[in-house]
Amino acid sequence: MTQIRAIATGDREAWQPLWDAYLMFYESELAPEVTDDVFSRIVSGDGLYGAIAWANDGSTLGFVHWLFHASTWSTTAYCYLEDLYVSPTARGMGVGRALIDHVTAAADAAGASRVYWLTHETNTAAQTLYDKVAQRTGFIHYGRAL
Repeated sequence: MTQIRAIATGDREAWQPLWDAYLMFYESELAPEVTDDVFSRIVSGDGLYGAIAWANDGSTLGFVHWLFHASTWSTTAYCYLEDLYVSPTARGMGVGRALIDHVTAAADAAGASRVYWLTHETNTAAQTLYDKVAQRTGFIHYGRAL
């Protein structure tokens, strides 16, 4: 059975390998100070939230990070699910769905009107789950580095 709880200060050693695997999956690298900052903001309650999924044997199965922001299309906040990762050995076991449900419950409790996320167009395995738990919006994401 999967247990999901907020990421705490003492979880760095358990979270780090998942974070590293997530970055590797997206063929990305971050400076160590960025990773330090991400973890610090998650555990400090500085507007960035995180949860980790644990197996009964104490092994980690995955994580999720999210944040809330104002919207010009609603009088309530939106919840952006920014990062979601499930260990390859735990995929297909309902962990991803459970992590999404965890964020959805947090967003509902906070009074948010929407939860949304992005994925890479080549991440078809994740899209199989996402198509079951949410609706594609049809929007195309653009970005510009500063």
